[in-house]
Amino acid sequence: MNISVAIVEDNNDIRQALEQIITMAEGCSLAGSCVNGEEALVKIPILNPEIVLMDINLGGMNGIECVKILKENYPQILFMMCTVYEEDEKIFEALSAGASGYVLKKTTPDKLLNAIKELSEGGAPMSSQIASKVVAAFKNKPTVAVTNDSLDTLSKREVEILIALSKGLLYKEIGEELFISSQTVRKHVYHIYEKLHVGNRIQAVNKYFGR
Repeated sequence: MNISVAIVEDNNDIRQALEQIITMAEGCSLAGSCVNGEEALVKIPILNPEIVLMDINLGGMNGIECVKILKENYPQILFMMCTVYEEDEKIFEALSAGASGYVLKKTTPDKLLNAIKELSEGGAPMSSQIASKVVAAFKNKPTVAVTNDSLDTLSKREVEILIALSKGLLYKEIGEELFISSQTVRKHVYHIYEKLHVGNRIQAVNKYFGR
């Protein structure tokens, strides 16, 4: 499977390094690059990549604002923040905007490519430092009651898949567990996101289970 990747990065050296990593990687192809958020709003819909590596601290429109706009209009595109920021506020702003992954720029090329592959397969890749912050924050969040309306929006199969997502399983693993194809799982996940009005697995799990 060939994963189409686009890059949004205003630092020339970093952008070129990322382009080289993607171009040389087996199983990935470079759809194109953008130097700022404004250019991304125009080019990303045309390039239609599967995954976008998005910098946060762009000149002009920042990466979080860019993801929010693009994700609302093109929910099939997956966004992974690739940034130097480890602050809790930035992490949750990005996840709330619809990013499905969050890795640091100091991540090694091998780990970055693994994160891209994991994201394509339905995972929510994060650098270990980021993941620990997310887990800690969710543990400290007060429980919120889930309405019956929310419970009724999902089919039995979609609930089964959402439970599997909450366990951190990839689409392939969920498919094997439920005896369906990974592509069928992917379609169900898109429907879950639409019904719950969310942009990624973290938002879906926490909204449905009221965490």
